[in-house]
Amino acid sequence: MPTGIVIRGIAYHLPAEGVTNEQLAAEHPGWDMSIVEARAGVVRRHVARPDETALDLAEAACKKLFAQHHEARGHVDAVLFCTQTPDYVMPPNGCVLHGRLGLPEGVFTLDFNHGCSGFPYGLALAQGLALAGFARSILLVTADTYSKCIHPEDRSARVLFGDGAAATWLAAVEGGGGLLDVACATAGKDHGKFIIPAGGCRTPRSDETARPITDDSQNVRTLEHIHMDGMGILKFVSVRVVKQIRAVMERNGVGADDVALFVFHQASNLALDSLTRLLRLPPKKVYRNLARVGNTVSASIPIALEDARREGRVGLGDKVLLSGFGVGLSWATALVRL
Repeated sequence: MPTGIVIRGIAYHLPAEGVTNEQLAAEHPGWDMSIVEARAGVVRRHVARPDETALDLAEAACKKLFAQHHEARGHVDAVLFCTQTPDYVMPPNGCVLHGRLGLPEGVFTLDFNHGCSGFPYGLALAQGLALAGFARSILLVTADTYSKCIHPEDRSARVLFGDGAAATWLAAVEGGGGLLDVACATAGKDHGKFIIPAGGCRTPRSDETARPITDDSQNVRTLEHIHMDGMGILKFVSVRVVKQIRAVMERNGVGADDVALFVFHQASNLALDSLTRLLRLPPKKVYRNLARVGNTVSASIPIALEDARREGRVGLGDKVLLSGFGVGLSWATALVRL
Protein backbone atom coordinates (compact mmCIF):
# COMPACT_ATOMS: atom_id res chain seq x y z
CA MET A 1 0.00 0.00 0.00
CA PRO A 2 1.16 3.57 -0.66
CA THR A 3 2.66 5.47 2.26
CA GLY A 4 2.64 8.91 0.67
CA ILE A 5 2.95 11.02 -2.46
CA VAL A 6 5.81 12.72 -4.29
CA ILE A 7 5.87 15.60 -6.76
CA ARG A 8 6.96 14.17 -10.11
CA GLY A 9 6.71 17.38 -12.10
CA ILE A 10 5.21 20.87 -12.40
CA ALA A 11 4.37 22.90 -15.49
CA TYR A 12 2.63 26.24 -15.69
CA HIS A 13 1.10 28.58 -18.23
CA LEU A 14 0.62 32.34 -18.13
CA PRO A 15 -1.47 34.50 -20.48
CA ALA A 16 0.52 36.12 -23.27
CA GLU A 17 -0.54 39.65 -22.34
CA GLY A 18 1.52 41.30 -19.63
CA VAL A 19 0.45 44.51 -17.90
CA THR A 20 3.27 46.58 -16.41
CA ASN A 21 3.19 49.25 -13.74
CA GLU A 22 4.10 51.79 -16.41
CA GLN A 23 0.98 50.85 -18.36
CA LEU A 24 -1.21 51.16 -15.28
CA ALA A 25 0.35 54.55 -14.46
CA ALA A 26 -0.36 55.78 -17.99
CA GLU A 27 -3.97 54.60 -17.70
CA HIS A 28 -4.37 56.06 -14.19
CA PRO A 29 -2.08 59.09 -13.71
CA GLY A 30 -3.36 59.50 -10.15
CA TRP A 31 -2.04 56.11 -9.05
CA ASP A 32 1.35 56.37 -7.29
CA MET A 33 2.92 53.19 -8.64
CA SER A 34 6.15 53.64 -6.67
CA ILE A 35 4.22 53.11 -3.43
CA VAL A 36 2.26 50.28 -5.01
CA GLU A 37 5.42 48.56 -6.15
CA ALA A 38 7.00 48.80 -2.70
CA ARG A 39 3.99 47.40 -0.86
CA ALA A 40 2.64 44.92 -3.39
CA GLY A 41 5.97 43.97 -4.90
CA VAL A 42 4.48 43.50 -8.35
CA VAL A 43 6.05 45.07 -11.44
CA ARG A 44 4.30 43.02 -14.11
CA ARG A 45 1.29 40.73 -14.09
CA HIS A 46 -0.21 38.53 -16.83
CA VAL A 47 -3.86 39.08 -17.73
CA ALA A 48 -6.12 36.69 -19.60
CA ARG A 49 -7.88 37.81 -22.77
CA PRO A 50 -11.66 38.38 -22.51
CA ASP A 51 -12.22 35.03 -24.26
CA GLU A 52 -9.53 33.18 -22.24
CA THR A 53 -10.45 31.39 -19.02
CA ALA A 54 -8.75 29.56 -16.16
CA LEU A 55 -9.78 26.33 -17.88
CA ASP A 56 -7.93 27.36 -21.05
CA LEU A 57 -4.81 28.21 -19.06
CA ALA A 58 -5.08 24.92 -17.18
CA GLU A 59 -5.34 22.91 -20.38
CA ALA A 60 -2.19 24.59 -21.71
CA ALA A 61 -0.35 23.88 -18.44
CA CYS A 62 -1.39 20.20 -18.52
CA LYS A 63 -0.22 19.81 -22.12
CA LYS A 64 3.15 21.31 -21.17
CA LEU A 65 3.38 18.84 -18.28
CA PHE A 66 2.58 15.88 -20.53
CA ALA A 67 5.14 17.09 -23.07
CA GLN A 68 7.80 17.10 -20.34
CA HIS A 69 6.64 13.82 -18.77
CA HIS A 70 5.28 11.64 -21.57
CA GLU A 71 4.42 8.79 -19.19
CA ALA A 72 2.12 10.96 -17.06
CA ARG A 73 -0.88 11.13 -19.43
CA GLY A 74 -1.37 7.38 -19.56
CA HIS A 75 -1.21 6.93 -15.79
CA VAL A 76 -3.46 9.71 -14.45
CA ASP A 77 -6.29 8.20 -12.40
CA ALA A 78 -7.45 11.35 -10.56
CA VAL A 79 -7.78 15.05 -11.41
CA LEU A 80 -8.11 17.65 -8.65
CA PHE A 81 -8.97 21.09 -10.04
CA CYS A 82 -8.75 24.14 -7.77
CA THR A 83 -10.24 27.36 -9.12
CA GLN A 84 -12.46 30.24 -8.05
CA THR A 85 -13.12 31.31 -11.62
CA PRO A 86 -14.75 28.29 -13.29
CA ASP A 87 -16.11 28.35 -16.83
CA TYR A 88 -19.60 27.31 -15.73
CA VAL A 89 -21.82 27.10 -12.66
CA MET A 90 -22.07 23.50 -13.83
CA PRO A 91 -20.41 21.24 -14.94
CA PRO A 92 -17.16 21.37 -12.92
CA ASN A 93 -13.97 22.51 -14.64
CA GLY A 94 -12.32 19.18 -13.85
CA CYS A 95 -14.87 17.29 -15.93
CA VAL A 96 -14.46 19.64 -18.90
CA LEU A 97 -10.66 19.46 -18.62
CA HIS A 98 -10.88 15.65 -18.50
CA GLY A 99 -12.64 15.71 -21.86
CA ARG A 100 -10.25 18.22 -23.42
CA LEU A 101 -7.26 16.11 -22.40
CA GLY A 102 -8.85 12.89 -23.64
CA LEU A 103 -8.36 11.04 -20.35
CA PRO A 104 -9.95 7.58 -19.75
CA GLU A 105 -13.45 7.38 -18.28
CA GLY A 106 -12.21 5.65 -15.12
CA VAL A 107 -10.52 8.84 -13.90
CA PHE A 108 -11.77 10.43 -10.65
CA THR A 109 -12.35 14.22 -10.92
CA LEU A 110 -13.06 16.76 -8.21
CA ASP A 111 -13.22 20.57 -8.17
CA PHE A 112 -12.54 22.67 -5.07
CA ASN A 113 -12.28 26.44 -4.75
CA HIS A 114 -9.91 27.31 -1.92
CA GLY A 115 -7.99 29.91 -3.88
CA CYS A 116 -4.65 30.91 -2.40
CA SER A 117 -4.53 27.96 0.03
CA GLY A 118 -5.49 25.58 -2.76
CA PHE A 119 -2.11 24.00 -3.51
CA PRO A 120 -1.30 22.66 -0.02
CA TYR A 121 -4.98 21.74 0.43
CA GLY A 122 -4.69 19.85 -2.86
CA LEU A 123 -1.63 18.01 -1.57
CA ALA A 124 -3.63 16.93 1.48
CA LEU A 125 -6.49 15.69 -0.72
CA ALA A 126 -4.09 13.83 -3.00
CA GLN A 127 -2.35 12.20 -0.04
CA GLY A 128 -5.72 11.02 1.26
CA LEU A 129 -6.63 9.49 -2.09
CA ALA A 130 -3.26 7.74 -2.29
CA LEU A 131 -3.29 6.38 1.26
CA ALA A 132 -6.83 5.06 0.74
CA GLY A 133 -5.61 3.19 -2.32
CA PHE A 134 -8.03 5.18 -4.46
CA ALA A 135 -5.51 6.82 -6.78
CA ARG A 136 -1.83 6.40 -7.58
CA SER A 137 -1.20 9.12 -10.18
CA ILE A 138 -2.90 12.43 -9.52
CA LEU A 139 -3.06 15.61 -11.59
CA LEU A 140 -3.40 18.61 -9.28
CA VAL A 141 -4.49 21.61 -11.35
CA THR A 142 -4.53 25.11 -9.86
CA ALA A 143 -5.78 27.93 -12.08
CA ASP A 144 -7.42 31.32 -11.60
CA THR A 145 -8.23 34.45 -13.57
CA TYR A 146 -8.93 37.02 -10.88
CA SER A 147 -8.66 39.79 -13.47
CA LYS A 148 -12.25 38.94 -14.41
CA CYS A 149 -13.36 39.64 -10.83
CA ILE A 150 -11.65 43.02 -10.37
CA HIS A 151 -13.10 46.43 -11.21
CA PRO A 152 -10.67 48.31 -13.51
CA GLU A 153 -10.76 51.29 -11.13
CA ASP A 154 -9.88 49.23 -8.04
CA ARG A 155 -6.21 50.00 -7.50
CA SER A 156 -5.94 47.84 -4.35
CA ALA A 157 -6.70 44.64 -6.27
CA ARG A 158 -5.80 45.41 -9.85
CA VAL A 159 -2.13 46.14 -9.17
CA LEU A 160 -1.71 42.93 -7.20
CA PHE A 161 -3.29 39.99 -8.98
CA GLY A 162 -2.20 38.16 -12.12
CA ASP A 163 -3.75 35.23 -13.98
CA GLY A 164 -2.13 31.84 -14.36
CA ALA A 165 -2.38 28.06 -14.14
CA ALA A 166 -0.17 25.23 -12.92
CA ALA A 167 -0.37 21.47 -13.40
CA THR A 168 1.38 19.27 -10.83
CA TRP A 169 1.88 15.53 -11.27
CA LEU A 170 1.71 13.67 -7.96
CA ALA A 171 2.49 9.96 -7.62
CA ALA A 172 1.85 7.50 -4.80
CA VAL A 173 4.94 5.81 -3.36
CA GLU A 174 5.80 3.10 -0.85
CA GLY A 175 8.44 3.45 1.81
CA GLY A 176 8.08 7.13 2.59
CA GLY A 177 6.66 9.98 0.60
CA GLY A 178 7.65 13.42 -0.47
CA LEU A 179 4.81 15.00 1.50
CA LEU A 180 6.23 14.73 5.01
CA ASP A 181 3.47 16.66 6.77
CA VAL A 182 0.55 18.95 6.01
CA ALA A 183 -1.74 21.05 8.21
CA CYS A 184 -4.98 22.70 7.08
CA ALA A 185 -7.10 25.24 8.94
CA THR A 186 -10.21 27.38 8.51
CA ALA A 187 -11.64 30.54 10.11
CA GLY A 188 -15.06 30.68 8.47
CA LYS A 189 -16.31 33.41 10.79
CA ASP A 190 -13.91 35.75 8.98
CA HIS A 191 -15.10 34.84 5.48
CA GLY A 192 -16.17 38.44 4.83
CA LYS A 193 -12.57 39.68 4.84
CA PHE A 194 -12.09 38.36 1.29
CA ILE A 195 -15.32 38.02 -0.66
CA ILE A 196 -17.30 38.73 -3.81
CA PRO A 197 -20.60 39.66 -2.14
CA ALA A 198 -22.94 39.22 -5.12
CA GLY A 199 -23.37 36.97 -8.12
CA GLY A 200 -24.13 33.72 -6.33
CA CYS A 201 -27.39 32.22 -5.11
CA ARG A 202 -27.32 34.21 -1.84
CA THR A 203 -27.30 37.58 -3.64
CA PRO A 204 -28.03 37.23 -7.38
CA ARG A 205 -26.82 39.82 -9.86
CA SER A 206 -29.08 42.85 -10.23
CA ASP A 207 -28.97 46.53 -11.14
CA GLU A 208 -28.18 47.25 -7.50
CA THR A 209 -25.23 44.81 -7.31
CA ALA A 210 -23.77 46.35 -10.49
CA ARG A 211 -23.74 49.88 -9.01
CA PRO A 212 -20.18 51.25 -8.54
CA ILE A 213 -19.05 51.93 -4.96
CA THR A 214 -16.10 54.18 -4.10
CA ASP A 215 -14.27 53.62 -0.81
CA ASP A 216 -12.26 56.08 1.29
CA SER A 217 -9.12 55.33 -0.73
CA GLN A 218 -10.94 56.09 -4.02
CA ASN A 219 -10.98 52.43 -5.07
CA VAL A 220 -14.03 51.65 -7.19
CA ARG A 221 -15.82 48.31 -7.22
CA THR A 222 -19.31 46.82 -7.29
CA LEU A 223 -20.77 44.04 -5.18
CA GLU A 224 -19.93 41.72 -8.09
CA HIS A 225 -16.19 42.36 -7.68
CA ILE A 226 -13.55 41.32 -5.16
CA HIS A 227 -13.75 43.03 -1.77
CA MET A 228 -10.58 42.51 0.26
CA ASP A 229 -9.76 43.74 3.75
CA GLY A 230 -6.04 44.14 3.10
CA MET A 231 -4.98 44.99 6.65
CA GLY A 232 -7.26 42.31 8.08
CA ILE A 233 -5.67 39.71 5.80
CA LEU A 234 -2.18 40.88 6.74
CA LYS A 235 -3.01 40.50 10.44
CA PHE A 236 -4.40 37.02 9.78
CA VAL A 237 -1.15 36.05 8.02
CA SER A 238 1.00 37.53 10.79
CA VAL A 239 -0.82 35.64 13.55
CA ARG A 240 -2.61 32.49 12.39
CA VAL A 241 -0.38 31.54 9.46
CA VAL A 242 2.84 32.14 11.41
CA LYS A 243 1.51 30.00 14.28
CA GLN A 244 0.71 27.12 11.91
CA ILE A 245 4.09 27.23 10.18
CA ARG A 246 5.87 27.16 13.54
CA ALA A 247 3.76 24.19 14.66
CA VAL A 248 4.55 22.17 11.51
CA MET A 249 8.26 22.87 11.86
CA GLU A 250 8.32 22.02 15.57
CA ARG A 251 6.46 18.72 15.29
CA ASN A 252 8.81 17.62 12.51
CA GLY A 253 11.92 18.74 14.37
CA VAL A 254 13.13 21.08 11.62
CA GLY A 255 14.58 24.55 11.81
CA ALA A 256 15.35 27.09 9.12
CA ASP A 257 18.73 25.42 8.50
CA ASP A 258 16.99 22.13 7.64
CA VAL A 259 14.74 23.70 5.00
CA ALA A 260 16.30 24.46 1.63
CA LEU A 261 13.65 27.04 0.71
CA PHE A 262 10.43 28.52 2.04
CA VAL A 263 7.89 28.94 -0.76
CA PHE A 264 4.97 30.96 0.53
CA HIS A 265 1.91 32.05 -1.40
CA GLN A 266 3.06 35.13 -3.29
CA ALA A 267 0.48 37.38 -1.66
CA SER A 268 2.38 40.68 -1.54
CA ASN A 269 5.69 42.14 -0.41
CA LEU A 270 4.04 43.15 2.86
CA ALA A 271 2.88 39.60 3.57
CA LEU A 272 6.21 38.01 2.63
CA ASP A 273 8.16 40.58 4.64
CA SER A 274 5.95 39.88 7.65
CA LEU A 275 6.39 36.10 7.42
CA THR A 276 10.15 36.44 6.98
CA ARG A 277 10.50 38.75 9.96
CA LEU A 278 8.17 36.96 12.38
CA LEU A 279 9.59 33.51 11.58
CA ARG A 280 13.13 34.92 11.79
CA LEU A 281 14.09 33.46 8.44
CA PRO A 282 17.11 34.44 6.35
CA PRO A 283 15.64 36.50 3.47
CA LYS A 284 17.64 34.45 0.96
CA LYS A 285 15.66 31.36 2.00
CA VAL A 286 12.27 32.95 1.22
CA TYR A 287 11.51 32.69 -2.47
CA ARG A 288 9.85 35.53 -4.38
CA ASN A 289 8.72 35.80 -7.98
CA LEU A 290 5.66 38.03 -7.59
CA ALA A 291 7.48 40.98 -9.18
CA ARG A 292 7.21 39.38 -12.61
CA VAL A 293 3.96 37.39 -12.33
CA GLY A 294 1.92 38.98 -9.54
CA ASN A 295 -0.31 37.14 -7.09
CA THR A 296 -1.60 34.21 -9.17
CA VAL A 297 -3.90 32.87 -6.42
CA SER A 298 -4.09 29.04 -6.39
CA ALA A 299 -1.30 28.74 -8.98
CA SER A 300 1.07 30.93 -6.96
CA ILE A 301 2.94 28.25 -4.97
CA PRO A 302 3.54 25.70 -7.75
CA ILE A 303 4.64 28.46 -10.17
CA ALA A 304 7.09 29.76 -7.55
CA LEU A 305 8.32 26.24 -6.74
CA GLU A 306 8.93 25.46 -10.41
CA ASP A 307 10.72 28.79 -10.94
CA ALA A 308 12.92 28.03 -7.91
CA ARG A 309 13.79 24.64 -9.39
CA ARG A 310 14.67 26.18 -12.76
CA GLU A 311 16.90 28.73 -11.02
CA GLY A 312 18.74 26.00 -9.13
CA ARG A 313 17.44 27.17 -5.76
CA VAL A 314 16.09 23.69 -4.94
CA GLY A 315 16.82 20.19 -6.17
CA LEU A 316 16.02 16.52 -5.69
CA GLY A 317 16.02 15.49 -2.04
CA ASP A 318 15.70 19.04 -0.66
CA LYS A 319 13.12 19.85 1.99
CA VAL A 320 10.86 22.80 1.20
CA LEU A 321 8.15 24.37 3.29
CA LEU A 322 5.04 25.54 1.44
CA SER A 323 2.31 27.74 2.90
CA GLY A 324 -0.84 29.12 1.29
CA PHE A 325 -3.49 31.39 2.79
CA GLY A 326 -6.51 33.38 1.70
CA VAL A 327 -10.21 33.11 0.92
CA GLY A 328 -12.32 31.32 3.46
CA LEU A 329 -10.44 32.29 5.48
CA SER A 330 -8.36 29.17 4.92
CA TRP A 331 -4.68 28.35 5.26
CA ALA A 332 -2.43 25.31 4.94
CA THR A 333 1.24 24.46 5.40
CA ALA A 334 3.10 21.50 3.89
CA LEU A 335 6.58 20.16 4.50
CA VAL A 336 7.78 18.41 1.33
CA ARG A 337 10.88 16.49 0.31
CA LEU A 338 11.44 16.97 -3.41
